[in-house]
Amino acid sequence: MSINVVERIDDRVAVRHVLVSVSDKSGLDRFIPGLLGINPELKIFSTGGTFSRIGEILGKRAQGRLVQVSDYTGQPETQGGLVKTLDFKIYLGLLTETYNEAHQQDLRRTGAVPIDMVVVNLYPFQQTVARPEVTVEEARGNIDIGGPCMIRAAAKNYLRVAPVVDPGDYERIQAELEKTGGSLTAALRFDLARKAFTHTADYDRAIAEFLQKKSEQEMRSCYTFENQ
Repeated sequence: MSINVVERIDDRVAVRHVLVSVSDKSGLDRFIPGLLGINPELKIFSTGGTFSRIGEILGKRAQGRLVQVSDYTGQPETQGGLVKTLDFKIYLGLLTETYNEAHQQDLRRTGAVPIDMVVVNLYPFQQTVARPEVTVEEARGNIDIGGPCMIRAAAKNYLRVAPVVDPGDYERIQAELEKTGGSLTAALRFDLARKAFTHTADYDRAIAEFLQKKSEQEMRSCYTFENQ
């Protein structure tokens, strides 16, 4: 397998396309209008409850600026939100490199756009399993798949993308966007990437530690087994 070795990147990347899908919606009421105040042409892709919340925050300003991920990808969400963001167009937008012509051709071929910032935090697994009565099945249902994938893709491509996992970072991100006229620097993107990988590592560790403590009997008690 060949790996691209990138030598040329932009220090400042203009934020034009943002993907937002969060469990913790605190701070969005200030952050989202702030982003649009800096770049009125910003396009925001979102899903489910986050899409609804941003729509409430923006009101009429959402028209033409807020897009359902399913409308962008052409694929409806599956029942229960099982698959929402695991789509080729999304990951092209996250992983493509600015000065790689093959990547740029893929964007044009699919009608995808480069996503410049991902604002994602994960299903509350730690809070769920902190309840003494939680079952293995309840815990399993709260294992986030799409969120960690997007975070990892964005963090890997800090060359161009800002991965945002902590609402506590909204203020400094907005401050830099205001200072630079709508761009984020490589220094901030790299710092956010380090934080993002720590976040997903902690998340996976919590899942692993929970499952290690559970017996097969506890797992089996959750289900009716067919074909035994």
